Amino acid sequence: MEQLLAASPCTFSSIVVTNCSTNLFSPWRRPGRARVVRRLTILSNLSSYLQPCRRRSANYHPSVWEPALIESFTTPFSYEVHGPRLEDLKNQARNLLEHVQDPCSTLKLIDSLQRLGVSYHFGKEIAEALDNVISTKTVVDDLYTTSLMFRILREHGYPISTDVFDKFRGGDSKFMQSLGSDAAGILNLYEASHLGMHREDVMEEAKEFSAKHLKSFLGKLDCDLAMQVQQSLQAPLRWRMPRTEAMNYIHAYQNHDTSHSALIELAKLDYNLVQAVYQQELRELASWWGALGFKEKMSFSRDRLMENYIWAMGIVFEPQLSKCRTNLTKFVCILTAIDDMYDVYGTLPELELFTKAVNQWGITAMKDLPEYMGACYLALLDFVNDLELLILKDHGSNTTGYIKDEWKKLCQSYLTEARWFYNGYTPDLDEYLENAWTSVGGPAAIVHAYTLQARLDGGKSESVDHSLKHGGELIYWSSLITRLSNDLGTCKAESARGDTAKSTECYMAEAGASKEEAIEHVRRLLSRSWKKLNEESLKSSMPRSMMKMCLNMARTSHCLYQHGDGIGTSSGATKDLLMSLIVQTIN
Repeated sequence: MEQLLAASPCTFSSIVVTNCSTNLFSPWRRPGRARVVRRLTILSNLSSYLQPCRRRSANYHPSVWEPALIESFTTPFSYEVHGPRLEDLKNQARNLLEHVQDPCSTLKLIDSLQRLGVSYHFGKEIAEALDNVISTKTVVDDLYTTSLMFRILREHGYPISTDVFDKFRGGDSKFMQSLGSDAAGILNLYEASHLGMHREDVMEEAKEFSAKHLKSFLGKLDCDLAMQVQQSLQAPLRWRMPRTEAMNYIHAYQNHDTSHSALIELAKLDYNLVQAVYQQELRELASWWGALGFKEKMSFSRDRLMENYIWAMGIVFEPQLSKCRTNLTKFVCILTAIDDMYDVYGTLPELELFTKAVNQWGITAMKDLPEYMGACYLALLDFVNDLELLILKDHGSNTTGYIKDEWKKLCQSYLTEARWFYNGYTPDLDEYLENAWTSVGGPAAIVHAYTLQARLDGGKSESVDHSLKHGGELIYWSSLITRLSNDLGTCKAESARGDTAKSTECYMAEAGASKEEAIEHVRRLLSRSWKKLNEESLKSSMPRSMMKMCLNMARTSHCLYQHGDGIGTSSGATKDLLMSLIVQTIN
């Protein structure tokens, strides 16, 4: 498997336009071509004889967020009233960045700005500060600063070798046990280890070494540090959504660091102002969602506007990207309904018709669709047409061809899974993942998000085209992480429902493994996929905005599926998360 993971995707579906003579589409072992053709032929022949079956139901609970509740969201914060104070605090933060001298203090300040959720205001200043850190070539001897420097520089795309950790390893090349008394240093080593790449064995050793010591610290540390250790063991910084980290770190920062009072005031005010933007967006989206009528026309599907908004907010959280975020939410809402149509409600003949209609792409293609499918198909066409008008109006050019292509690929991947289900076929893990990294919706989400963000940020047509054609590996690894996280979180509920086999079930059938062994195997694949995403993020020439979106999508998937199916069953941890992110201000 390690050798397979070292390979790179040769093409990226409909996005990457290259001449590729091989079929090495992903780093997973692909079945031989004859085997694929035989399977597809069998499935196609079988499907033609299938009779419409009894419709299934997933029994999804109703939305816990009624439209009237969303409409009632209010906050005393606004940019009109609080904007001047925000600008004053931003200037104070810039002054801190400009006048901090030693590398350790610089790195700590940058780390705080990032974790407090306000670093997006200071992109230029942070880049200049990091350039100064590199240029000074200061020798760093302690574990805390070395680990922090390694993590921060890699996060920002600076080349830094794992050799910086050699000074902390003994003659046996193992990390020295004497480091175990440095709790803060060990915690930073653990966080740095999650920036490791494929074949960087020292970073895997650092992860195991630091995790062992962090677990031994539990119950022996002061409250604030103990909480940070627990959070990191559950989800390292690299895997956390920026907005959830900001929410949590604001509380921690004001307790353990009072030297920069302006920073904590800035973080709180910015958080509350951004939250006000989110509330306004959701009020507008609630009106759109109600007018769409999916709750009545497609009652079998998940009514999850607020939960779907987490995906959009997780991928692009900055307040100035409102149009991108609202349209990305609409994308996720329509995708969710179509996903439920393929997974749960539609018969195979109906799903074949819907896939054909999407491939034809036009109003005349819906004439043979059942009424519920026609409503969904029309909503899809209207949504993409609206995007086309938006982009043409703002920038005078159009890239919605990429968006249409991704919808076609997405529905085709859904149909593949539906055929597997109706024919009682369980693919092996490689064959499953070859299709599932697309069916999770990751490629389509990034294409929608980047097209909108690049346009609204003033991206030129040729640069957008280049990124969508050549950013495939970033999107692949991010989508694969999203799929594996999704499968780990939803496998219990979907298995009980009798849905299409997911990663764990495919591996169990292929390897004769137990459920526990399969889950552990998928977790290992998830960890290895993060290493590949780290590697692509460091070496890729793609714009930083695309890299951030791919990273943030992977982070959001981890957040939503860490404790189960955070979308299908959204009345517990997901509701609490939304209350914190959208409703409750920080005082």
